[in-house]
This record gives sequence, structure tokens and C-alpha cells, in this order.
Amino acid sequence: MTSRRNFIQGAGMLALGSMLPFETASAASKLTVGVIYVGARGDYGYNQAQAIAANVIKKLPDVKVVEQENVPETIAVQKTMEAMIEQDGATLIFATSYGYFDPHVLKVAAKYPKVRFAHCGGVWKPGNPPNITSYFGYIDECMYLNGVVAGHMTKSKKLGFVAAKPIPQVLRNINAFTLGAQSVDPAITTQVIFTGDWSMPVKEAEATNSLVDQGCDVLSCHVDGPKVVIETAEKRGAMSCGYHASQAALAPKGYLTGAEWDWATPYGELVTAAQTGKPTANVLRGGLKEGFVKMSPYGAKVTQQAKQNADQIKTSMTAGQFVIFKGPLKDNKGGMAVAAGTSHAQTDYSLESMNYLVAGVVGQI
Repeated sequence: MTSRRNFIQGAGMLALGSMLPFETASAASKLTVGVIYVGARGDYGYNQAQAIAANVIKKLPDVKVVEQENVPETIAVQKTMEAMIEQDGATLIFATSYGYFDPHVLKVAAKYPKVRFAHCGGVWKPGNPPNITSYFGYIDECMYLNGVVAGHMTKSKKLGFVAAKPIPQVLRNINAFTLGAQSVDPAITTQVIFTGDWSMPVKEAEATNSLVDQGCDVLSCHVDGPKVVIETAEKRGAMSCGYHASQAALAPKGYLTGAEWDWATPYGELVTAAQTGKPTANVLRGGLKEGFVKMSPYGAKVTQQAKQNADQIKTSMTAGQFVIFKGPLKDNKGGMAVAAGTSHAQTDYSLESMNYLVAGVVGQI
């Protein structure tokens, strides 16, 4: 049989919109699941968080998982998806990188209407193929809490943030991190540097060093592999807040806490639905309350006051009683981002089109 790689080379919780049109089965059936990563599975970050979830579903009854790592956000991912379907018999595909969605997942989903596609973070819209579920989590809840901890721990009142691309999910995290810190001290600022892509180790190291040189004493990031940022901050004597998965082992002195994904929750839900023929939402979301995201344990350096403040807010978030983005909220250009008397609950889908940086963020889109 032709291998998947040879085939590729040869080939060249919120419900919006309709539900996936699959008939209900009377019992769970055997299921082959494909999982595609844009980078290495062991990257201490984005891909590793997805791979941890893949390892969880591998242990479920009658589930076979096929994986492919280091697949770029190009036509290569279309070929990988088709190979998994044609060669491996996959009927559920997890396409985990943001850039896979448009046009790649949209095209392949239209071609294979009986296959379920789960995409991480895509903004599904009515008119898109109905056999797609966009799954994502309210990780900005954890980023806000990271900001609260950073706000207590900073001495310079200058935070640093290394970001890949200024897409809405990234802007949402930068803003939440800043607002969390400003809830402790409104004078705190966040300096942001965009590297231009998800995995740019050299630029990430340069950006981290630059931020420390500018006086930033607590750093966080939104890149695929936070390893470089966290390790560089540690070497420079700066504190850090992690992202995607725990990087605590990389920075035993300076690691404060982190914002982690718990993708096993939506993965398990989507696998069970596929096995039983149950319809699933086109948009699947959740936060701390739903178990889609979680906080890294506090590092030894974190003060008791910082822990208590963050824990109190976390309790409120979990109860659905805390709003991050509420007016009046200005952007860093002096405009009004959220008008007075207006607030955006986490379930407000418009937040996934965020196109501003809040006041106090030093940098531009």
C-alpha cells in the first residue's frame, strides 16, 4: 500500500449556524481520527498541547489515531487531509493550525461532505461547509489571570509580550494580559513585539532580549513554541508567564504561572459524537468553567497576595460572573474600543474579530 507520505507527494459550548448532518448510529463504531500539526509535537507549546489531547483519545475504545507533524499552512495540508481520508480511512480530521482553515479546510470539507473536520480557532460562518466544527477556548481568561499575577510581581511596571501575528486571537490575549495587570496597577504597560510567524526561534530570542533591555521584567507570549521566550527570559533574570502548555521546567526561578489548553475536553466530545453519529455544533467554545483551558500551577516566587487576588477572580470567572472586555475601554490610539455601558461576555462571537490593542499596550498592529 502506498504510504501517506508518498500519497501526499504524489498528490502534488456555543452553537452557531447549522448542525453537522449525520445520521445517528445505534452504538459507537470504530473510528479513525487524523490529527495534523503545523510544527513538532514536542514543542513545549501549541502543538504539544494538541498532541497531549491526541494521546488521550488514543486510549478511547475503538479509536485509531493517525498523526502528521510539521505540515505547513499551504496546499500541503490539503494533501495531508486527503491522504488521511483516502489511505487511512479517517472520518474525523483535527486540523490544528489557524492558517489551515481558509482555504484548505474549507476546500477539503466541501469535497468530502461525509467526513467531519475539526479546526482550531477558525471563524466558521453560515455558508461554510456544514461538516466543519471550529473548536477553541477562552484562553484569554487565563491570560487575564496571568496578567494579574504579573501585575503583582513586576517592579518596573513594564511587561513584555512576544507575539507571532496580529490576528484576533493574539490581540485578545495581549489585551487580556494587559487588562489583568492594570487591574492591579493602572500604570502598568505592555510592550509587544510581533515576529511575523508562528515559529521564528531567532526572532523570538531577539524580541525577548530587546524587551528585557527595555526594562520589561515579566514576559509572556503567543507563539507556537514558547520555549525560546521562556528560556531566554530565565537566562536574563526576568520572570515569565507561559502559554499553551506548562513551561515551568524551563524556568525554575522566574516562571510565575501560565495559560494552558486542555484540548482533551473538546477532542473527547467530538470523537464521541463522531462514533455515535450525534450532530455537533459548527462552533464549539469553552473556558475555565467548561474545562477547555486551565492555569499552570504557581511558581515558588509568586506572592500570597498575588495568588489570592488571581484565585478570587478565577472563582468569579468559573461562575460566569466576570467580564474582561467592558466599557469604557480605550484602544492605544486614543479611540473607544468598548463604549461605556457596553460589555462583551466570552460567548460574544464578535470578540473573535478583535482588531485593536488596548490603552497601555506599546506597539501597533
